[in-house]
Amino acid sequence: MNPEKLNITNVSTSANCSRDVTVTHIVFPILYSVIFFLGIILNFLSAWIFFKVPSNTVFIVYLKNTVVADILMTLMLPFKILTDSGIGSWRMKVFVCSFSAVIFYETMYINIILLGLIGLDRLLKIVRPFGRNRINSVSQAKRISVAVWVVIFLLSLPNMILTSHKVTAQSVRSCSQLKSPLGIKWHEAVNYICTIIFWFVFISMTLFYTVISKKVYNSYIRSKSKDKASRKKTRFKVFIVVAVFFLCFAPFHFMRLPYTFSQVGIIEDCQLKNRLYVAKETTLWIAATNVLMDPIIYVILCKPFRKLIPGFNSSTNSSLETNI
Repeated sequence: MNPEKLNITNVSTSANCSRDVTVTHIVFPILYSVIFFLGIILNFLSAWIFFKVPSNTVFIVYLKNTVVADILMTLMLPFKILTDSGIGSWRMKVFVCSFSAVIFYETMYINIILLGLIGLDRLLKIVRPFGRNRINSVSQAKRISVAVWVVIFLLSLPNMILTSHKVTAQSVRSCSQLKSPLGIKWHEAVNYICTIIFWFVFISMTLFYTVISKKVYNSYIRSKSKDKASRKKTRFKVFIVVAVFFLCFAPFHFMRLPYTFSQVGIIEDCQLKNRLYVAKETTLWIAATNVLMDPIIYVILCKPFRKLIPGFNSSTNSSLETNI
């Protein structure tokens, strides 16, 4: 076997446990390739459209940051595809472990936080549609967005630099084998921090949309005319945000903690570790589909975005109109 290639049949996870990764090295590269090609088209088109949209609302500020995060995540996929399929060299695997995979996860959590902020903005728009406050100002939204990028980057940076000095084709079979002892501890700590971030946003989104549900339901009950009923019906479209959040990110985080336990030795059963690996890879792919789901949010909820899409006529705009 060429030493520049990775063994895609069995990977040793411990002295007495080997992992059959044939399926994940064949199926998932194909699935990620689909996400990559569609994601490039949808997100660069979204970026081109948003370039023409002024940042005059909190909602648009957060959406523009989401587009940037989605583009970065999409651009990291080819490296994962090449290494997972065994096409890439072991040196590319080093790059993936030290850089592209870190950026992939970094942008994932930026997306999670931004969806939470969008959920908060939707809540404030419905609870206080004409209210003004500091947290719901455009300037504050820009500062919050910058803070999110900086904090997540600073959390991720040690994962890029705390690596082993000796890197060989044998040591690169697992990303954890490339890390220094401090790097392993930091990686474990960041996993827990990111899990806390997800669950904080998860609980917040649940609370936000519980309140939104009550407001929308009460508004629907009070509505008597057909025109009002139609307008109240469009407000249900705000639930696309929470739907994307739960569908894309919840499955992965239900699996991430037990998978982390298997990585750090808390779970030692070989068969269970292999099952957790497959479950993690499956739910990670689901999380990556977020780069395809976010453009749906732009189309359904952002009227200035829709107006710039070629082929969207006025009747379509009217039927989808949502006050942002």
